[in-house]
Amino acid sequence: MGAVVGTLTMGERTKGERRRPSRDKIDDDFELSIVCHRPEGLDKLEAQTNFSKQELQVLYRGFKNECPSGVVNEDTFKQIYAQFFPHGDASTYAHYLFNAFDSAHSGSVKFEDFIMALSTLLRGSVREKLTWTFNLYDINRDGYINKEEMTDIVRAIYDMMGKYTYPALKTDTPKQHVDAFFQKMDKNRDGVVTLDEFILSCQEDENIMRSLQLFKNVI
Repeated sequence: MGAVVGTLTMGERTKGERRRPSRDKIDDDFELSIVCHRPEGLDKLEAQTNFSKQELQVLYRGFKNECPSGVVNEDTFKQIYAQFFPHGDASTYAHYLFNAFDSAHSGSVKFEDFIMALSTLLRGSVREKLTWTFNLYDINRDGYINKEEMTDIVRAIYDMMGKYTYPALKTDTPKQHVDAFFQKMDKNRDGVVTLDEFILSCQEDENIMRSLQLFKNVI
């Protein structure tokens, strides 16, 4: 990160010196001008996320390679996601994940939607990461997770992993896991899990807390 900051500050000029646009900036401006959706300026996205301007440029080019129009619909999102899980059916989980990325409920995910979620998942605080995950599980967006919603997500994850897991999964394994998770998380036994209950339970689980740190420095 220090190298990134150093690169940003090396370009400063004296007050009377005229700035010359960098080749990268010319290329980026040209690329942004030919897509259907032009994302917000990098300065604004840098202020809103935990990524540097250089990181945003790299991420945008990768996003544009997969989605030349600048936006991705659910069918395309599913096709991209399925490539990572060739032995399973990732369509249902990708559906839930797409809805979590599509925070505006517009039916499409723009670069801004993608980058805001990625910033939270990779560089956000523990509470921010867990809140985003809670919203993924809260399928009907009523502010609670019920057992049916958790079962749907967990079953989708098992379907995504496929039949080639070892040891082989039994048909009732998702239900068993949901029963165990739900009993742990539903602190007041009212049949639903609130955000506070979800965060508290996850913070008490060492495995979950370790998993939150796995991708901290992936970019």
